Amino acid sequence: MNSEVNQSLKLFIVLSRAYKAINEQVNKAIQANGLNPTEFAVLELLYHKGQQPLQQIGGKILLASGSITYVVDKLEQKGLLNRAACPNDRRVTYAIITDKGKEFIEAIFPEHEARIHELMDVLSEEEKATAIELLKKIGLPVAKY
Repeated sequence: MNSEVNQSLKLFIVLSRAYKAINEQVNKAIQANGLNPTEFAVLELLYHKGQQPLQQIGGKILLASGSITYVVDKLEQKGLLNRAACPNDRRVTYAIITDKGKEFIEAIFPEHEARIHELMDVLSEEEKATAIELLKKIGLPVAKY
């Protein structure tokens, strides 16, 4: 195997391991607050982007659409979001964060944000910018497939 292929494989492994290690740390904190990572992602999306059609949530948080109903059901049972029918199109149902959901995310998001910063702060601001640029250079063309 040539050295360019070896470097590509090594990069893939290092990138995968780094993602896994960071994700595990972030997910521990999320789970300590009584949510699973997918529930947190849905709630965070609704908090920052406003109400969303259920059919579009999966694509925005990288989750299979079949799982969305289950996650939305759980969040609704916890009183963190509500469903609302679209007045113009009965086929569309929106997920809307409740006041309780807003209070919950406002209470835990600063810790989440600080934890991510702590994990990423091993890099300088310049290194972070370079990493973002390089990862986009890898990811954007692949996303087109």
